Amino acid sequence: MASAAAAISAALSSLSLHPPSRRSHLFNTPLFASSSSSSSSSSSIRFHTVPKLAASPKDDIDTSFFDNLDPNSEITFDPPVPPEGYVPPPAFDELPPESEEAIAAAYEEIYGPAYSGESVLGNDIYVMDAKLKKASGLLGRNKREKPNDGFDERVVQVRRVTKVVKGGKKLSFRAIVVIGDKKGHVGVGVGKAKEVVDAIFKSAVNARRNIVTVPMTKYLTFPHRSDGNYGAAKVMLRPASPGTGVIAGGAVRIVLEMAGVENALGKQLGSKNALNNARATVTAVMKMRQLREVALERGIPMEELWQ
Repeated sequence: MASAAAAISAALSSLSLHPPSRRSHLFNTPLFASSSSSSSSSSSIRFHTVPKLAASPKDDIDTSFFDNLDPNSEITFDPPVPPEGYVPPPAFDELPPESEEAIAAAYEEIYGPAYSGESVLGNDIYVMDAKLKKASGLLGRNKREKPNDGFDERVVQVRRVTKVVKGGKKLSFRAIVVIGDKKGHVGVGVGKAKEVVDAIFKSAVNARRNIVTVPMTKYLTFPHRSDGNYGAAKVMLRPASPGTGVIAGGAVRIVLEMAGVENALGKQLGSKNALNNARATVTAVMKMRQLREVALERGIPMEELWQ
């Protein structure tokens, strides 16, 4: 039984699971061999050159600093000398303990008065609530800040509109806003959103992208008459004498007032749609030109325009 096991182990040891590789062949080959020549008794030595490996970037690092360094020796720490008049700060555990009043004052200075109803610094206990309500609008919504660019905003119309989708009707709000600086610049914008505040904000942004210049005389009226169409809406604009005021209605009046016109006549002749009438007013205003521009284009003095 023992002889059979020894025979099996000897047979397994003679087997090789890996095929012979070039590396084993390289190591089994002698580095030099001698050969005899018939003409002389000297032997010639033949060397096998081994390919040199490429140098890695780590081989270029200068390590001569560690040649004379003993890792077992003790290295003394020699800090630099502090400058004159230097006073080291006290350690954290050596500081005097802070009182509760000092901690409460520091907390109130950073985060505002606490909700406990007491103020250490003498502030109003409702200041923090007012700041939060100002930063966040109704029901915790983010309140959008109005840009300070000199333009006033007037809401012409806010309507609830619906969109029929696969699951039913999707409700949203559409707002029409007119902005102007009352110095000859006016813009009309429209925006839709799920909330009224967001719709007004989007329409104001859209109005700032569509600002036009209204030509006016020194009496704050139009230089000449003009008509404008937009869709089914038609608007007629006429200049007026000083003291007349703005005689117009609906969206036409709002557009003229935001532009700074004080004496003018306006009439809606077509559709009563507020958005179309506002845009028709802007179209009529864009057709107007100053008298000096017409005279300069014709190459004649302004006095000849009335002849």
